[in-house]
Amino acid sequence: MLNFMAEHGVTNNRLTSLLNITIPSPVQSIRLNDTVLTVKRDDLIHPIISGNKWRKIKYQLLDAVQNNNQHVISFGGGFSNHLHALAYCCQQLGIKFTAIVRGDYSQNLTPMLQDLIAWRSDIRYVNKITYQARNGSYLQTLKQEFPQSIIVPEGGSSQYALQGVGEIINELHDEYDYIIAPVASGGTLAGLINRVSEQSLSTKILGIGVLQGKGYLEELVNELLPTNNHANYLVNHDYHFGGYAKKTVELVDYCEKFFQQNKIAIEPVYSGKLFFAIQQLIAQNYFPTESRILALHTGGIQGTRK
Repeated sequence: MLNFMAEHGVTNNRLTSLLNITIPSPVQSIRLNDTVLTVKRDDLIHPIISGNKWRKIKYQLLDAVQNNNQHVISFGGGFSNHLHALAYCCQQLGIKFTAIVRGDYSQNLTPMLQDLIAWRSDIRYVNKITYQARNGSYLQTLKQEFPQSIIVPEGGSSQYALQGVGEIINELHDEYDYIIAPVASGGTLAGLINRVSEQSLSTKILGIGVLQGKGYLEELVNELLPTNNHANYLVNHDYHFGGYAKKTVELVDYCEKFFQQNKIAIEPVYSGKLFFAIQQLIAQNYFPTESRILALHTGGIQGTRK
């Protein structure tokens, strides 16, 4: 465990370095349907701290360390990539972590929850009704019980995420016509949109919804964006395969074949739906000829662990 809490003036670069985060993440070119696609490999940022999860929580963690906060609380399901990444970071930083988990897994621990226990996280299992109040009455209860804690939203999607995710744009050496990413809690897409708007780029941001949420996902994204943001973005809702963490034989087979062909591991919850959608859209001539396309591989394997 790193004794961060004893340090003063911890910087962004120092936090990144001491947690052994690989920044900038590499890019890799692959070919889909005779179209060259550039992949931003955020899945390679860290073997445990998954891709976009680091981008979204980095500045919230930096704020916690700089202000000597001793307790972080957050929310997620039994296979949450966000909880997994945040719990590991807190364990390394010497910060107490409480995970509010949707559903009771106490008699059937997932691999993700087993890791949290090994990292000495406090786990609270709550029912669906309580979990649904995580942005309302239950949130207020937690604030009263833990007045000195930092409460991180589900998925890490907060204003802190805009800055962290926006750094992806700064790492790119080329300008792209399209940047495409999976969408669930909205923070990753909002961060990309916000930075593209700030830099007045012509890049279009395309989100692939990984759950059934037409209108809902757009609302999550818009709630995070400044009111004067006019970036060009769209969420495609055609490739959720029935809902969050839902999958079909076709999707599972696609993930396996994609790995065989490109040597890039993908999974059916996020990245599999992303690349399946891109390949289908290319086949449908969705993108104008010679479009420069970047796919953001956000990582995340907790949903596939047995």
